[in-house]
Amino acid sequence: MRAAVLHETGQDTLEVLDDVEAVGFGPGKVRMRVRATGLCHSDLSAMSGVLPQPAPFVPGHEGAGEILDVGDGVTGLHQGDRVLMCWLPACGSCASCKRGQTHLCLAGFLNAGTPNFRRAGGEVFGFAGTGTFAEEVVVAANCAVPIPDDVPYEIAALIGCGVTTGLGAALNTARVEAGSSVAVIGCGGVGIATIQGARAGGAAQIIAVDPVAARREAALRFGATEALAPEEFADAKARITAGEGFDYVFEVVGKSATARTAYEMTRRGGTLCIVGAGALDDTFQVNMFELFFDEKRILPSLYGGADVLRSYERAIALWRAGRIDLEGMITHRVRLDEVNDAVDQMRTGTALRTCIEI
Repeated sequence: MRAAVLHETGQDTLEVLDDVEAVGFGPGKVRMRVRATGLCHSDLSAMSGVLPQPAPFVPGHEGAGEILDVGDGVTGLHQGDRVLMCWLPACGSCASCKRGQTHLCLAGFLNAGTPNFRRAGGEVFGFAGTGTFAEEVVVAANCAVPIPDDVPYEIAALIGCGVTTGLGAALNTARVEAGSSVAVIGCGGVGIATIQGARAGGAAQIIAVDPVAARREAALRFGATEALAPEEFADAKARITAGEGFDYVFEVVGKSATARTAYEMTRRGGTLCIVGAGALDDTFQVNMFELFFDEKRILPSLYGGADVLRSYERAIALWRAGRIDLEGMITHRVRLDEVNDAVDQMRTGTALRTCIEI
């Protein structure tokens, strides 16, 4: 089959090969035909080495498709079922799962070190234990989550990562209150989902901050009340909040510098929510006095910050009700053999989400 492969960490481009085989099918596994997959910034971070990932590997973790085959012992899934890919599946039995914090279950990470693919040159890994930039992939059965018939594959793919992450940061982790002031730093796909979550939560003011003009314009369409370049942010704090700071500030970039800016833009007693995935060696600094005296809540948000299956269900419910716009987030569509166009669109900021149709 065909798959897009990154041969070495740090390379800029992917190679689409036609000699790749999805491996590992057996008890407890399913074989999935990928129909649509989104390019998430985490894929680029894995390609560059910011996020740890063995190479060579097939990127992609935000996908949807149909079940081709079901291994022994698998229940609740059948050939032909329409599913989305859950890249962080819950085991159901660990301490985090028993507490209802299935998004903190580490069982899914164990799949990341096992090759999902093979070709003549040797074994090939799948990003985060998945690898949806391929025509087929074999994953643990709990990675495949059934979706209703009225949810298109491309919408399900977005819900599989970026939408769940952004909506959940606003609604689950920060718990944005009605009438509050919100600022979102970084307006790619996850940032736009965060803006939509803040709007759904009833925020009165939503300030979008991004260096790319096209993304600022897009943020206004998705619920931002104002969109600013980074150099305008400090003046906006003085103008909008009389210098006090915003009730909620979301950092959706994954850099310590922007996290520090977000901290400074948060009011005393307000909430800083860290959504961006950053590097292991990039340290966010805050001194002990300001940490104590300002009483700002610093809340990291991983994959929506709540039970993943419930987060999927809420995203679908909000989409059906017209409360969030997911179709509009897909600004570009490419075929698998055009995957490097999607990478370029992400790097330049010209796309919110590019859907790779397979």
